[in-house]
Amino acid sequence: MNLAAGESGAGVRTAAAQPRALGLSMCTALVVGNVIGIGIFFMPASLAEFGLNAITGWIITLIGCSFLAICFAGISRAFPQDDGPYSYTRRAFGEGIAFAVMWCYWVSVWVSNAAIAIGVVGYVIVFIPQLGQVPWLPPLTALALVWMFVLINLRGARAAGWVQIMTTLLKLLPLAAVIVLGVWVLLSHPTAYVAHVPSTPLSFSAVSSVSAIAMFAMLGIECAMIPAARVCNPERTIPRATVLGTILTALIYLCVSVVPVLLIPQKTLMGSTAPFAELFTQWLGAGSGRLLAAFVIISGLGALNGWTLMVGEVTQCLARHGRFPSVLAQENAHGAPTRALLVSGVIASIMLLANYNESISGVFVFLTVVCTAASLPMYMTCSIGILVLRRRGSLNTLAGPPLFWTLAVACTVAYGTWVFIGIGAKPLLWMLALGAAGVAIYIASKSGQRRALAAR
Repeated sequence: MNLAAGESGAGVRTAAAQPRALGLSMCTALVVGNVIGIGIFFMPASLAEFGLNAITGWIITLIGCSFLAICFAGISRAFPQDDGPYSYTRRAFGEGIAFAVMWCYWVSVWVSNAAIAIGVVGYVIVFIPQLGQVPWLPPLTALALVWMFVLINLRGARAAGWVQIMTTLLKLLPLAAVIVLGVWVLLSHPTAYVAHVPSTPLSFSAVSSVSAIAMFAMLGIECAMIPAARVCNPERTIPRATVLGTILTALIYLCVSVVPVLLIPQKTLMGSTAPFAELFTQWLGAGSGRLLAAFVIISGLGALNGWTLMVGEVTQCLARHGRFPSVLAQENAHGAPTRALLVSGVIASIMLLANYNESISGVFVFLTVVCTAASLPMYMTCSIGILVLRRRGSLNTLAGPPLFWTLAVACTVAYGTWVFIGIGAKPLLWMLALGAAGVAIYIASKSGQRRALAAR
C-alpha cells in the first residue's frame, strides 16, 4: 500500500490545483446547513430527561461555539492558502498530532452521517408509521439515504453546493415556524409555559451532560474551513462564512430550544421520535405536525449532503498529505474524490448497522456523543494553535490585540474541557478505540514514505 506523501497518480490534484467552486453563499450555507441538520429537531427528546438543565446547557454550548467560530475565523484568515485544519494543526504541533486530530475528526464525520440518517428516519416514521413496525426497514432506509448522497456528491462540489443552498433555505422554515408558534402560545395561552415545567432538579453533572449532547447540534461551524482548497477568495470567504453562519445558527437555536421543553410534558417528550412534529400536532392538529416533519426531513437531508461532502474532503486531504493511500485522492471528471466518498460511505454504513440494535432515540444519542468526542481534539488544537503560532512569531497577520485572542482561546479550551466532562465513559472509550486505530495507519504511512524515499 503506497502512502507516500507528495506522490501523484493519475487524476490526483494538489491542494493548489483544486477547482475553487465555493463562494460566500455556498460556504455560509455549508456552515448553516451542516450545523442545522437533524440534531436540533431530535434534540428536545434526547435532552428531555434533563429537564430545565437543557436550557442552561444550551446557553453554555452556544457561547462556547461562538468562541470556537472566532478562533476558526482568525486562523483561516491568517493562512488562506492552507489545506484546512490539517495544515493549521501541522504548522503548530507537527505531523503526528495533525494526523491524530484529523483522524479523530474523520471518524466523527462518518459517524455523523450515520447519526443524521438515523435521525431523518425518525421523522420519516411520522409519515409512514409502518416503517417503525418492521425491524429491518429503519436501518435499510437509513442506508439508502447515506448512499443517495454519496451519489450526489460524486457529481462534484458545486452540485453538492447548490443542493446545500436549496435545502438550507427550506430548513429555516420549520425553525421559523417553531418560533412563531412559541410566540403565539405565549401571547394567547401564557399559562401553557408553566403547566408542564419539568421536575428534574438542576445539577452540575446534568448541565455538563447536556452540553456534550447539545454540542452535536453545533458540529459544523468549521465546515467552511474543511474544503479550503475549493473556496473562492478563502482569506475573506472562510472567516465571514464561519462567523456569519455560527451567529445565525446560535440565534435560531436559542429561540427554538425553550419551546418544546416547556410546552410538552416531560414524559411525553422523552418518548417522542419527532418532538417538533408532536409540538405542532398538540397545538395545531395532526396535519401541521406532518407538514413540519416534511421540512425537518429536508433539513436532515441537507445536512447529510453537506457532511458527505465533508467526509470526502477530509479523506482526500489526508490522502494528499500521504496519510491515506494516494488512490483516495484521485478525482473523477466532476472533480469529486470518487474512492474517498465510496470508502467513507461503506464505513458509515458499517457503523450504522453495528449500532441499530437499540431504539432510534437511544442510538441517535449514543452516536451524537461519539461524534462530539471525536471532533473536540481538532477544535482544541486549532484554537490552541493560535497562541502557539503567535508565540513563534508566525501569526503576526492575526487581527486584534493579543489579549483578545488569549481570552478567546482560553474560553474555547474551558468549554472543550467542560464538554469532555459530560461525555461519559462509553462514548469516550469508543473514541479512544477508534483513535488508537489511527496509530497503525500513521505508522504505515511513515513506513511507506521511507520506502518511497529509499527507492528514489
